[in-house]
Amino acid sequence: MATTYCKTSKGVTEIETRAFRLPPRLRSTLILLDGRRTLDELRTLVSQGLDENLQLLLEGGFIEAIATVEPRPAPRATAAPRPSAPEPAGADFLAVRREIVRLLNDQLGPVAESVAIKMERAANAAELRPLLNHAAQLIYQVRGASAAQAFRSRYMAE
Repeated sequence: MATTYCKTSKGVTEIETRAFRLPPRLRSTLILLDGRRTLDELRTLVSQGLDENLQLLLEGGFIEAIATVEPRPAPRATAAPRPSAPEPAGADFLAVRREIVRLLNDQLGPVAESVAIKMERAANAAELRPLLNHAAQLIYQVRGASAAQAFRSRYMAE
């Protein structure tokens, strides 16, 4: 059994308006809480201080524990990516995906929430690749051409 957390109305207000000015690490954790991810799944996405972040968000009234659920079954095997499709930055897929999601949350905040959630669901590089293009466009719109180019250079090298 695993506990899941969701945003309260105060948490949703913080995501939408930044009214409570949460520090970036707390805000990133808050963004990841969707009522479906278990604590174990969150640990794969938040490398440091998850327990402390959850406690602070609970005490602040930004989140609430909503359920204790059975762990999700392991994902079914998926087809391997095409040989011509390189892995992002040539590194371990899960670590790169986690790094990209964290970068998007830090640089774009709530603007990146929907694409970050989709990225977290990507099971392989082939599923992640179109989302990288979308993320680069968002970075361009919010942070400018140089930030978008740096993102492309780092994560979309062919």
